[in-house]
Amino acid sequence: METINPIPLDAIRAAQDRIKDTVNRTPLIRLNIPDSPTEIFLKLENLQPIGSFKLRGAGNAIKLASKEQLTEGVYTASAGNMAQGVAWNARQLGIPCTVIVPDHAPETKIAAITRLGGKIIKVPFDDWWQVIVSHQYPGQKGFFIHPVSNPDVMAGNGTIGLEILEDLPDVDTILIPYGGGGLSCGIASAVQPLKSDTRIYACEVETSAAFKAALNVGEITKIDYQASFVDGIGSSSVLPDMWPLAKKLLDGSIVVSLAQVADAVRLLAERNRVIAEGAGATPVAAALNGKAPGQKIVCVISGGNIDFEKLIKIFKREF
Repeated sequence: METINPIPLDAIRAAQDRIKDTVNRTPLIRLNIPDSPTEIFLKLENLQPIGSFKLRGAGNAIKLASKEQLTEGVYTASAGNMAQGVAWNARQLGIPCTVIVPDHAPETKIAAITRLGGKIIKVPFDDWWQVIVSHQYPGQKGFFIHPVSNPDVMAGNGTIGLEILEDLPDVDTILIPYGGGGLSCGIASAVQPLKSDTRIYACEVETSAAFKAALNVGEITKIDYQASFVDGIGSSSVLPDMWPLAKKLLDGSIVVSLAQVADAVRLLAERNRVIAEGAGATPVAAALNGKAPGQKIVCVISGGNIDFEKLIKIFKREF
């Protein structure tokens, strides 16, 4: 079913109150590049207990589910971060959690899911993507929490937007990694009613820029998705149930190269001592390439769950 209307502001404010005791109110800090012509701020969602913003949406969705819905536990489809969000919340409730993961999921995230008590079912990427599209995994019992288009998940994600406006009321532009659109559309749903002149851009990498491709032709189109160290975002096409909402709420997509993302990962570590995964560094890469308008730009650092081996290669400039 298409999610055409923005998430109501009241639902996002209710989510903020609902999850306030289980998530961190993450800081908004300046990127330490004094020679920059713009002010770039970092919304540090990598500091959540699971190292990712996904704790917000997963927590809100599980808290809103009935006891009957949760009788046989929960499951989701995720490359890692949403899996951790669902598993973390399931463990708090003492209910089972199963995660359908694509075969390219990084070991750091796989290990974290296991550590949180989640059961892992690893499948080929195309089969995993079908779970995302169909909202189910044949034969799997439990309450399915969609990682992207569940309105309760997006309401939880939208609480990031409320915090940004509380800390920087005059923000000009917000840059957000685009995986399926649940984070960017959740934040946009919170920001637009309160500050309609703030521009909100999706950020993608050139190896998986499905939203940009759809915007270019005015409809969903399949692209040649290429897996990379930026494993938290990207797909072969925009989700049908997110396309109407994303094109309505977002001002566009800024596409960066893998090299630019690697540079941003290094810069965050060197200048701010912030460890970001590829997806989390993509907005910074977008801000630094000069394509984002505005003088006060917020980059949502969506997560910091990166394999140490990948991080070392980035530091050695092997990516």
